[in-house]
Amino acid sequence: MLGRLNHVAIAVPDIKQAADTYRATFGMGAKVSGEVAQPDHGVTTVFIDLGNTKIELLEPLGENSPIANFLKKNPSGGIHHVCYEVEDIHSACARMREMGATITGTGEPRIGAHGKPVVFMHPKDFNGTLIELEQV
Repeated sequence: MLGRLNHVAIAVPDIKQAADTYRATFGMGAKVSGEVAQPDHGVTTVFIDLGNTKIELLEPLGENSPIANFLKKNPSGGIHHVCYEVEDIHSACARMREMGATITGTGEPRIGAHGKPVVFMHPKDFNGTLIELEQV
């Protein structure tokens, strides 16, 4: 059911500084996107494409951002979630529910940062890790 690892998301207090750090550390081998505001998710994103996967930097977009709450507990930032690809988001949701997993929010897919349907699985069901499923 799960496909490849799409990205690891890291919450950061300063996305410009974090993007510069990744750009300098990984050099020309990494493609670093520009900043993109994602108002529906309350974040600004930058993606670092490493070829075999991506790193998503997340900065809060407004005080009600879930990333703002994360950074209150982790002021210097940290891994926020991991994202796995699925072929059919609705089938994946049904399977997750059958297995007893909790889909956050309304439980219905919504459009994510890549313009594709996504859902998030509650960390309590996955050893403390927030899981994002993205339809490919």
